[in-house]
Amino acid sequence: MQARIRKTMEERAKGDKGFTLIELLVVIVIIGILAAIAIPTFLSQREKGWATQTKADLRNAAIAAESFGVDNGGTFTGLNSTALTTNGFRSTADVTTTPAVDTTNTTLFTIKATHSKLPADKDTYTYTSSTGVVTGPTAN
Repeated sequence: MQARIRKTMEERAKGDKGFTLIELLVVIVIIGILAAIAIPTFLSQREKGWATQTKADLRNAAIAAESFGVDNGGTFTGLNSTALTTNGFRSTADVTTTPAVDTTNTTLFTIKATHSKLPADKDTYTYTSSTGVVTGPTAN
């Protein structure tokens, strides 16, 4: 009887297979390499999203500012954040917009927008009414 049990256990032991420590380490290294590639790519995509959000807010604020100008006979005197809100502009979270009227020509204005989550060298964009263009670090 013991011989039969021993024989059965030996047969089962031959069928048991597992991973060696080396195989497991290789898999962990491969996962680490993939993570090292993926994480910086993910972070740069987040920054691009924030920059796009900032530029979209600038364009929307410019439309509200133009509406303000139409209501005030073509002049932008008195243009401020409250005037933008009154004319339909709603800023998204983490974006701060600051309108300014040209001191020499009140029919022109600029709006600066910053995103609080962007790095300091990439956080400020500007819309100028004379050109109608958004400029900034990556204002494509």
